[in-house]
Amino acid sequence: MSRGTPAADRAYEHVKTQLLDGTYAGGALLSEGAVAAELGVSRTPVREAFLRLQSEGFLRLYPKRGALVVPVSLSAGREIMETRLLLETYALDTVTARGEEALKELGGELAAADAGPPSAGGGTVEAARDFHSRLLSAAGNSVVGGIYASLWDQQRRLAEASLTGPEHAAEDIEEHHRIARALQEGDAHTARALLQEHISGILRRLGLSSTDLRLPAPPS
Repeated sequence: MSRGTPAADRAYEHVKTQLLDGTYAGGALLSEGAVAAELGVSRTPVREAFLRLQSEGFLRLYPKRGALVVPVSLSAGREIMETRLLLETYALDTVTARGEEALKELGGELAAADAGPPSAGGGTVEAARDFHSRLLSAAGNSVVGGIYASLWDQQRRLAEASLTGPEHAAEDIEEHHRIARALQEGDAHTARALLQEHISGILRRLGLSSTDLRLPAPPS
């Protein structure tokens, strides 16, 4: 959603993309002038973009010095993934409460969205984001969706700073397939267990331990 002038929006998207793909590494100091020159705009829209990114936790501004890229720590990864698990389990439980047909419908949607072999580079990232976003959207709670989008961005930065790589894409997508198949069969219990295994697998692929991962309690 646009929040400023077209030039400010363009500067925001440019800098955020560089932050998410690791081009602007944690600890780097960004210059308004350098970014403005790169985009062919004045410093004003870049300053607006920096302020917006500071409010989202990506940058820390220092007057007359520039914008520090806030480092993403692996220690924060566990909290990010635990929160993701809480939100995704909430979405799954919400759909489960609607009945077996709702589960099967969601499973079919996720299976169709995740069809085909793993793609390369950013395509894999976007496919994974689409899968999980569809799961969250099924809950019908826009506030949860907004929180989740922020968590995803932080996890993407974490992945860029860790040892995860293209070789993990097939494993990630196969886990998606298993979740979708369980939902297509109307098996909420198995889908819930597979979702928890998937989050544990992501932690492992990020180089983090999943031991003692706090799991949401099943609905009574």
